Amino acid sequence: MGFFKFGKKNKQTNHLPGKIEFLIVGLGNPGREYENTRHNAGFLCLDMLCIVYNSKIDRLKFKSLTGEIAINGHRCLCMKPQTFMNDSGRAVRDAAGFYKIPPGNVIVLFDDTSLPPAALRIRRKGSDGGHNGIKSIIYHLNSDNFPRIKLGIGNKPHPDCDMKDYVLSGFKKDEIELMKKTMERAVEALSFIVDGRIDEAMGKFN
Repeated sequence: MGFFKFGKKNKQTNHLPGKIEFLIVGLGNPGREYENTRHNAGFLCLDMLCIVYNSKIDRLKFKSLTGEIAINGHRCLCMKPQTFMNDSGRAVRDAAGFYKIPPGNVIVLFDDTSLPPAALRIRRKGSDGGHNGIKSIIYHLNSDNFPRIKLGIGNKPHPDCDMKDYVLSGFKKDEIELMKKTMERAVEALSFIVDGRIDEAMGKFN
């Protein structure tokens, strides 16, 4: 977790009996060359989740790195799809089908270029907004009715900049601390969402 070089008091996580209730999906691309890039904000946010809940996402399952975390008594499967961003939906579909998780219990964290760095937006559902990872999930779930947490990464610095190059670039030094704080807020927001308090989460964190 090279992005996070700081200590944090961990909560102890007890894995619960019973069925998986939620999928928490962070979007990104596998491979060291993409590790700390803007497009991997979803992966990085799950790293923060692991720090807060003293857990790991390191088991290969459903074409993803996975790990279980109990949030407010809710058993959650956290996923980092390893299919590359544009095909994220296949991994989500396989896990959702296996555990019989409805779209409304699939929570997706991902980067958003329409928001300034460190901005946070929670939505109950919606279109893909031009994000290929979300587009793939909507296609494979055959639904856009899933909550999502958008992590602002800022837009390309000038019109001539290639968008692909921008999203695959790293965060600037002054942005890293801001992003860490945003990801901490996103992790806190998850505890509201799994409790069915998404309106409260939107009011508090948007």
